[in-house]
Amino acid sequence: MNGISPGNRLIEALDEADREAVLALACPVEFAQGQIFHEPGDPVDHVYFIEHGVVSAVAVLHDGRTVETVMVGFEGVAGATAAATPQIATTRNVAQMAGGARRIEAARLRALAASRPAIRAVLAAYIAALQAELEQSAACNALHRAEQRLAKWLLRCHDRVDGAAFNLTQEYMASMLGSQRTTVNEAAQSLQKSGAITYSRGRITVLDRAALERAACECYRAADAFRPRRPAA
Repeated sequence: MNGISPGNRLIEALDEADREAVLALACPVEFAQGQIFHEPGDPVDHVYFIEHGVVSAVAVLHDGRTVETVMVGFEGVAGATAAATPQIATTRNVAQMAGGARRIEAARLRALAASRPAIRAVLAAYIAALQAELEQSAACNALHRAEQRLAKWLLRCHDRVDGAAFNLTQEYMASMLGSQRTTVNEAAQSLQKSGAITYSRGRITVLDRAALERAACECYRAADAFRPRRPAA
């Protein structure tokens, strides 16, 4: 175990009264890898305060190509903008890694936030951080090499999971990065040659996190305020 504790960081940041008010509305749920929470065009009726596991918001183009826009783990909320105003999903929200969450009806959370300023402030700060991440991602996808982007993406996964190994196929990573499978394969091989990771049969193990950080682009640390802090080994 690496010391990542269960629980949602945003809920834990609230004082006891506000935390209990949120939890009173919440239903604990588990989700499997690949589970879809929303498709583009769906009303976002529920939000999910992730406690463990990883959920990705994925843009889906008409030709079927995809690219991840936002990654959410225990630090955040899937469907967060629906906590501020009614939303129709513009991305696919899918579980990248299995886990658990606290599910709350979006309308009930909006009503609660309207009456409790501290809850409203925490949600607003998180949504602002997501916007900053989206803006940085636009530059990253356009300007940075595949190896840099893959290293960044793997670090973000590593921050949010318990342990150094996780199951991710080349096809899946390519769909998240908006790249060709051959491009991702070459990037993964380069990271493996550097000693940062091992990769075999869809299973990635982070061997040298410092090396992975050196390989990543600057975007990994750009939205630092809401980046999960991984305990030191």
